[in-house]
Amino acid sequence: MVGLGSLLVPFLLFLGFVVLLVLVNSIKVVREYERLVVFRLGLLVGERGPGLIILIPGIERAVKVGLRTVTMDVPSQDVITKDNVSVKVNAVIYFRVIDSSRAIVQVENFLYATSQIAQTTLRSILGEQELDELLSERERLNQALQQVIDRQTEPWGVKVSTVEVKNVDLPQEMQRAMARQAEAERERRAKVIAAEGEYQASARLAEAAAIIGREPAAMTLRYLQTLAEIATENNSTTIFPVPIDLIAAFTGSFKKAGA
Repeated sequence: MVGLGSLLVPFLLFLGFVVLLVLVNSIKVVREYERLVVFRLGLLVGERGPGLIILIPGIERAVKVGLRTVTMDVPSQDVITKDNVSVKVNAVIYFRVIDSSRAIVQVENFLYATSQIAQTTLRSILGEQELDELLSERERLNQALQQVIDRQTEPWGVKVSTVEVKNVDLPQEMQRAMARQAEAERERRAKVIAAEGEYQASARLAEAAAIIGREPAAMTLRYLQTLAEIATENNSTTIFPVPIDLIAAFTGSFKKAGA
């Protein structure tokens, strides 16, 4: 009896330890941003959480799913645009799980599947655009990418909220060609602006000449203004403008005397 009792105590201690370990493993604490997808003997029971969750040991199994928004970088993809320009494009995608059961049951790994869908959609959508559209219409392309990817991930219980194209890497020769084009465009605008300025200045001068021609006193006022401007500077020589009408009178007298 003493030998049997000495063996029973360690056995009970071991049994109690096993029961305690099973109970600890069957108790789950689920945070507010998490859910447990519970399976009972392989059958889907449903979602549980947040809070303290107790599972039936050996019968129920749970898979934890996060509900927070996931930020995923889409690796650089080689894209050939509609006008046959090869570029490298990468993007970032924001999504979250809205149905935990479908995210576990309908797809093996919803994170990997979403990443692959984003990569293939990026190549297909951007490959239908020309280079100028790819560089200038980012907002429209982002919306198109978001709608296509969200439509494909909707059966998995995954909601894609935003897709943003980050960088478009152009070949070196294309960058140089675009730089030359931009420089030529700037030169063209500068010449157009200079020509427009000359045209406006000549128009104003023509108007001023017409006004002075109608009012002879305006010419005298202009002479006086010019004299005032010359006098304000430290000049050793002062030039007095003489009216052309006065010179014309003298030349007319000389011509008559010569005749």
